Amino acid sequence: MTSKLHEIELSVNGKSVRRNVPSRMLLSDFLREDLNLRGTHVGCEHGVCGACTVSVDGKSTRSCLTFAVQTHSCSVRTVEGLGNIQNLHPLQQAFWEKHGLQCGFCTPGMLITAEELLTNNPTPTREQVAEAISGNLCRCTGYETIIDAIMAASEAMQKKEVNA
Repeated sequence: MTSKLHEIELSVNGKSVRRNVPSRMLLSDFLREDLNLRGTHVGCEHGVCGACTVSVDGKSTRSCLTFAVQTHSCSVRTVEGLGNIQNLHPLQQAFWEKHGLQCGFCTPGMLITAEELLTNNPTPTREQVAEAISGNLCRCTGYETIIDAIMAASEAMQKKEVNA
């Protein structure tokens, strides 16, 4: 039995995308295979590890638990939409400076989760940061450098707003 195709139209990292996708195609597969956005990592495929986290209409979402058709008319942001090597997002800069990554597998999900946190709470406490990232598993860092990086990004973003 073949899967019915559905036309979806959405914004991905600020670009309009229109595709025909199977009913049961996961958002993670759509992003990685159809759009070649490999920054969205797939780990557990059960929504537990957080490596596949993307932003859908400003809300952190597990792309391995979301069907692509569910994002019709939505705005999706992946780690590729945060910044680039010439213009790093403050979170990316802080992760680099504070050694908030080692193997890098969890990093895209951590960055997207942290971006949502800092959008909703620009000056979180360390405890609030720890709580926000508690659904994202990291097997390398012990989380302290990740928390340090998010706190540093918060400070940098606050300084940037004051100077703007």
